[in-house]
Amino acid sequence: MRLGLLTVHLVASVGWVGAAVSYLAVAIVAGSSGELATIRSAWSMLNILGWTVVVPLAVAALLTGLAISVSTAWGLFQHWWVVISLVLTGFATLITVLHMRDVSEAARSASVAAPEELLHLGGDVFHPAAGLVVLLVVAVLNIYKPRGRVVAIGAHSSQGG
Repeated sequence: MRLGLLTVHLVASVGWVGAAVSYLAVAIVAGSSGELATIRSAWSMLNILGWTVVVPLAVAALLTGLAISVSTAWGLFQHWWVVISLVLTGFATLITVLHMRDVSEAARSASVAAPEELLHLGGDVFHPAAGLVVLLVVAVLNIYKPRGRVVAIGAHSSQGG
């Protein structure tokens, strides 16, 4: 069962990175195109891609990561790299879900905007670019597993500290 869960986690995590790259590419097109139909289509695609691919993969990666961490020797709160990975993944998932509401609104606006408004709508490059950086940091942490255990609050060392 653990290997099945790990497989789902890896597929969801890698899929999330790929979906973020795809989202970023479409966002660049939305912000750089001078073609009205392309801009409208790009914003529609950002909305669809975000809700049907990015958000589900983010939630799946977060939930399977939690399940794996509590079912292995690494534990959920025993090693710093696990805690940092959890915090970053949770933060990225939350920001993604919250940001998608703005994307949906921008997509609705793009579908009815006058040409001059549409040309000034821009793209959505910052969020996917920053998200990719966060996902890559999490990937590096999970691959290299830097040493360091979390010390329980109130615990004293055996050296009188």
